[in-house]
Amino acid sequence: MDTLEQLRYPIGQDQLPEKIGMVNYADWIVTIRDFAWHVNDLVKELSSTELAYIYRPEGWNIKQVVHHCADSHMNALTRFKLALTEENPVIKPYKEALWATFADATDDDLSASMKMLDGIQARWYTCLSKLTPRDFERSYFHPEQQALVPLGEALGHYDWHCQHHLAHIQQALRYKNDFSNL
Repeated sequence: MDTLEQLRYPIGQDQLPEKIGMVNYADWIVTIRDFAWHVNDLVKELSSTELAYIYRPEGWNIKQVVHHCADSHMNALTRFKLALTEENPVIKPYKEALWATFADATDDDLSASMKMLDGIQARWYTCLSKLTPRDFERSYFHPEQQALVPLGEALGHYDWHCQHHLAHIQQALRYKNDFSNL
């Protein structure tokens, strides 16, 4: 039986390895490359009822997760490009929980978000696959964290983000909105 914490973080909380290097980057870049394909594979045949399954009590439903990933990765690609072209740019955080309430984030039609994910992940992969070790040391300033975030670490966080939300979709499909055993 899963606890609410396990349902919230089915692959565990975001934690980077102590030492990060090119081997990690290579693995994480593959995650970025393949993410849209994995999402599409999970959601392409789902009904409106299934798209409304939540991954935990009071959590997002599948369609909100998919739309969120498109929003999040759109912001991520922009953050990476800013860090690669400016010295420690200050990025703009956004209120993802509020974004998940907009009409475009609750729509059963996932096609626009899937097109976004396909394009964003492809462009991000192309960008990432050409980076040097020194490029991964470039950073952006995250005002909510009050910290500089090196791109190598950010890539690790987005690798986790991809796997985290894939697990949410799988979990929602497994539970089918029945959390009565918690």
